Amino acid sequence: MSIEVVNLSFGYGDRLVLDGLNFKTRENQLVSILGPNGVGKSTLFNCILGLLKGYTGQVLLDGRDIKHLSIREMAQLVAFIPQSHHPSFNFSVSDIVLMGTTVQISTFSRPGKRQIMLVAEALERIGISHLRDRGYNQISGGERQLVLLARALVQETKILLLDEPTANLDYGNQIRVLTQIKTLAKEGYTIIQSTHNPDQTFLFSDTVMAMKDGKIVACGVPGDIFTEELIRNLYAAEVKIQSLYEDRVRVCIPKRAI
Repeated sequence: MSIEVVNLSFGYGDRLVLDGLNFKTRENQLVSILGPNGVGKSTLFNCILGLLKGYTGQVLLDGRDIKHLSIREMAQLVAFIPQSHHPSFNFSVSDIVLMGTTVQISTFSRPGKRQIMLVAEALERIGISHLRDRGYNQISGGERQLVLLARALVQETKILLLDEPTANLDYGNQIRVLTQIKTLAKEGYTIIQSTHNPDQTFLFSDTVMAMKDGKIVACGVPGDIFTEELIRNLYAAEVKIQSLYEDRVRVCIPKRAI
C-alpha cells in the first residue's frame, strides 16, 4: 500500500498552508513529518483523509484518487490515530477497539464472532489485554494511545496516519508507543506520523520529511538530512548534534545548555 501526494496545495482564505507538496511513501516504511507548530502537518493529514475538499493537486491511496472514494472505501484503506481522544461516555477499552470494526459490517448489523476475535487478538498483540474491561477515560494517556493503535489494527487497513502519537506522554510511554509503531511498519504497514521530537525521529524513522512554511524543505533517510543546520532552519534553535553508537543515534543538545 502506498500514499502519493502530487503537487498538493491548500489554503484557508488568503493564507496558503500547503504549497505544492510532492512525496510518495510505501509499505514497510515509517515516515516522520518533522516541523514546528503551524507548518501544515495536521492540514496535510486532513487532506489525505479527505476531510478537506478545497485542495489542488492529487492524493492517491494505493494508486486510487481519494476524490473518487466513498467514506467506506476510505475507511478500508486508511486508519487515523489522533493526538488525543476523549469520548463523552466512558466506554470500555474493548468497546473502543471494537468500534474499529464497523467498516466490516453493514449499517444495522452487530459485530459478530470474527470482530470480537479481532479485538482480542489486537489487545494481545499490543500488550494491553489486561485493560480489556477498564474504562477508556480511566486509563493513562500512554495506554489510550496503545488502545487507539489496537483500534486501527482491527480496522484491517495497511495505511496508518498518526498525529503526534507521543504528545504529552511520559518518556516510558513514548518509547512503548513508538516501538509498537516501528514494529507495525516492519510488518508491512505504511505509516506516517507527525512529530516535534528530532531525537526520536532519527532513532525510529525510515524516512524523515521536514516541513516549514507549508513546504517540504528536506526529505530522506535520517542519516542524510538530520543536521544542525536543519534543526536551526526548522526551529530557530542553536543545537549541537552528538552522534552515538557508531551513528545509530543522534542527540540534539541546546548550545545554551553546554
